[in-house]
Amino acid sequence: QVQLVESGGGSVQAGGSLRLSCAASGFIYSTYSSYCMGWFRQAPGKQREWVSSIMTGGVADYADSVKGRFTISRDNAKNTLSLQMDSLKPEDTAMYYCAAVGRGYCTKEYFSIGRGTQVTVSP
Repeated sequence: QVQLVESGGGSVQAGGSLRLSCAASGFIYSTYSSYCMGWFRQAPGKQREWVSSIMTGGVADYADSVKGRFTISRDNAKNTLSLQMDSLKPEDTAMYYCAAVGRGYCTKEYFSIGRGTQVTVSP
């Protein structure tokens, strides 16, 4: 059973930065490196939305709302996923979730997701 544990959330003023991390374990059918991993977020009163995803080799994709401000990365040796968030805006306020997306391919859905870490951006 895949387990995903996020950390690094917090409160910051607009324009600030935060770095989220995710520790992944439990991939039994293949190694972590073969999976597309991603980040999703959910703001109060809104549906959960895809933020970014990355395959091994650094092929990454971003939602238009975060492109140019967020950077996703992964360390396959440590089974970790990160999201560097710069130039944060109040509309980035949400619970952020680490997710396992697919084995060998990326989509904007997931098959396993963590419990989340809260990010709050004040004006």
